[in-house]
Amino acid sequence: MGGKKKQEMDVVHPDAAGIDVGSRSHYVAVGQSNDMVKEFGVYASDHQELIAWLHENGVHSVAMESTGNYWQTLYSALSEAGFELTLANGKFTKNIKGKKTDVLDCQWIQRLHTLGLLSGSFLPDSTTEQLRTFTRHRSNLIGIAASCSKKMQKYLRLMNLRLDVVVKDVCGLTGLKIISAICKGETNSETLASFRHGNCRKSKEEIAKALQHNGREDLLFALQQEYQMYQETQQKVIECDQQIATFFNNHFTEHPELLAHDLAQKGYKKVNKNSPKNIDINKVAFQYFDGVDLMSIEGVSHSTVLSIMSEIGPSGFKKFASGKQFASWLRLAPNNKISGGRVLSNKVPRGSNRLKIALRQAANAIGNLKEANLNPFFIRVSIRKSRSAAITGTARKLAIIIWNMVTKRVPYNPPKQYEFLAQKRQRKVKEIQRNIAKFGIKQDELALY
Repeated sequence: MGGKKKQEMDVVHPDAAGIDVGSRSHYVAVGQSNDMVKEFGVYASDHQELIAWLHENGVHSVAMESTGNYWQTLYSALSEAGFELTLANGKFTKNIKGKKTDVLDCQWIQRLHTLGLLSGSFLPDSTTEQLRTFTRHRSNLIGIAASCSKKMQKYLRLMNLRLDVVVKDVCGLTGLKIISAICKGETNSETLASFRHGNCRKSKEEIAKALQHNGREDLLFALQQEYQMYQETQQKVIECDQQIATFFNNHFTEHPELLAHDLAQKGYKKVNKNSPKNIDINKVAFQYFDGVDLMSIEGVSHSTVLSIMSEIGPSGFKKFASGKQFASWLRLAPNNKISGGRVLSNKVPRGSNRLKIALRQAANAIGNLKEANLNPFFIRVSIRKSRSAAITGTARKLAIIIWNMVTKRVPYNPPKQYEFLAQKRQRKVKEIQRNIAKFGIKQDELALY
């Protein structure tokens, strides 16, 4: 009567292995005894030795943690070897009690995977992964260029050259010409003001008044270094754009049926200066998604569409059963915690990724567009809660809209104002019906005139 009660669980993956991924070595467990755990190195030859050992032990399914980026080469080697792979998030593989060692970690992963308690993380296909590498590297280069721009403004300000006051962008047409002349040793303010572009709003006299050099040679040297780095970074961005254009050309060569889709350029979509110059993102995205026009959505810019193409791709949307699951994966949906029939918390989970950031930026743009179809929703949430909550809510709506457009191949059908009023009326009717049922009101007791 007082003995321990043993509860058994179904074995989902009988021939499973668990791998604790590390920076210098990988610990692999094919069972729960210590003689069924082995340590391997991280070189390519070590990967082949690991694969041979798994084959010797009859392993067909492997689970591993997504630790940093150390798992990627091992994952590729195991995938090519034909294993069934599960890449689990580290927060789902933590051992609750006991001391922590690499041996115990890999055994715990193997046990969880054997019982089918691990869910795999999202991984894009190989085509999307290549495009993601190019676009993320391009984004990093733009960040480096932005850092150089800020430092150039700093050194110009310390040299008493207030270029940031008289021009909107110091790295624009007027600003770069003036900075180039300063780096070459030009100090005359009137000569520097003569490089003013015709579109500049300030006059030559006002620009000359702002450019009074104080003769600091140390600051000039630092400015020259930053300007040179900025120019080199911009050249690397151009080379990266060429690689992205080559990628799309190769993709459409392999899939010529996508070229049948053609779309006119949208004049109302403003092109950011950081967008690729040699690629028509509007047309390429329409063809890449097989005739789905994502840029018909207000607030969705060229950078937003490029993020969607590179972070998830057309096939990635199909891995989610619904738009709500897609929005939840992006951490744009509330995480409801219910106990005893009460909602304890419904906060949006923390964490971010590049696609979530892109959708939030698009949602913020919708909040600034008065004629956008989703703007009334943005304003209502912003007034009731906050602008941050409105950005998150609108980004969630965008995620669901985009999922439906790509997976169901339906055009963007913007909601009208009267639809919001109809939804409000429907909510009021349901509220009245609940109150009638709650208080047991009969039909003859209702005095309707």
